[in-house]
Amino acid sequence: MNKTVTTYLSLGSNLGDKLNHLQEVVFLIQSKIGRVEKISHIYETPAWGFDGEDFYNACIAVKTSLSPEALLEKLLELETTLGRERNTSKGYASRTVDIDILYYDREVLNTDSLTLPHPHLQLRRFVLRPLADIAPQFYHPILNKDTRNLLQECKDTSAITRTKYKLYATRLQLFSQLHYIAIEGNIGAGKTTLAHKIGQDFNAKLVLERFADNPFLPKFYEDKNRYAFPLEMSFLADRYQQFMDDTSQFDLFKNFMVSDYDINKSLIFAKVTLQEEEFRLYRKLFGLMYKEVKKPKMYVYLYQNTERLLQNIKKRGRSYEQNIETKYLENINKGYLDYIKSFPQQNNLVLDISELDFVASSDDYEVILHKIQEFAVGLSF
Repeated sequence: MNKTVTTYLSLGSNLGDKLNHLQEVVFLIQSKIGRVEKISHIYETPAWGFDGEDFYNACIAVKTSLSPEALLEKLLELETTLGRERNTSKGYASRTVDIDILYYDREVLNTDSLTLPHPHLQLRRFVLRPLADIAPQFYHPILNKDTRNLLQECKDTSAITRTKYKLYATRLQLFSQLHYIAIEGNIGAGKTTLAHKIGQDFNAKLVLERFADNPFLPKFYEDKNRYAFPLEMSFLADRYQQFMDDTSQFDLFKNFMVSDYDINKSLIFAKVTLQEEEFRLYRKLFGLMYKEVKKPKMYVYLYQNTERLLQNIKKRGRSYEQNIETKYLENINKGYLDYIKSFPQQNNLVLDISELDFVASSDDYEVILHKIQEFAVGLSF
């Protein structure tokens, strides 16, 4: 077995989606370089040595079996993968991501391609401040001073501000911080299938809507006016009871919860199906119940166009769904989108998956996971 050492890396970005660039590089380092053991806070700092947008900076500690030269080669590959275009002229420039090796254990090295420790780390507050988060007592093998002393003596007076954001070593750790994700969508959008896949891949507790046993549902599709109110009241009672039971019970063996519905679904469908007076009464009852239910940290709405929804409904073959009208599906879509617009304080993520098949294509599934990841990184936990 190859010997493993701890290397300390500095990460920075000041182009594009800076936060997600940093998160993506941490995931790539975890999968291709070694185990990410410690991650600093993220700091916002002005561009150093040139005029440009402010940087997000962080430091990480990584256990790796790569040699210093192999490590440098891999890190340069990761920078290229994440869109860094190196400036051939001398001087600093803006970049999507910048990765510097600060220490490779206590090794001292000076070659044409790599100098260890990093020759300028003691001069840069944007390096020392996050490094002090994860290695405050690590001694510089040449200067023989630890990170805290180097930071105190640093003559760099650049402003540095700790942000509210955090980075995670794996996507599982990131998703776990969400605690509860609700996946919603129209009839046939694929919400249950996606909830199942996420639950299986990330060890999440599944909270799935029970609907097949509702005696009013087949009757509703035959006579909407007659059965709309009992259907919606029945759904509300069932969803409320199930939701309270399932979301209030924490599972010690699961990382978070994912559901294929949110309790607000009742209000959205009821607004479409009920008469005005019926809806006013319904909304009063809903409001009393809603105060008590658990709210999702992220609300994901899967949008599919009506043609695709009808194809999915036909494919899954539920007899009572086969005569659903196009107009009804369009009204449901509109109801969801109106709800999302009227509730901006909720962490809403709308995903148009009309051209994706996340069941048949692992690449399409990854597109969805990446979108959820990008949105999650920007939340404050």
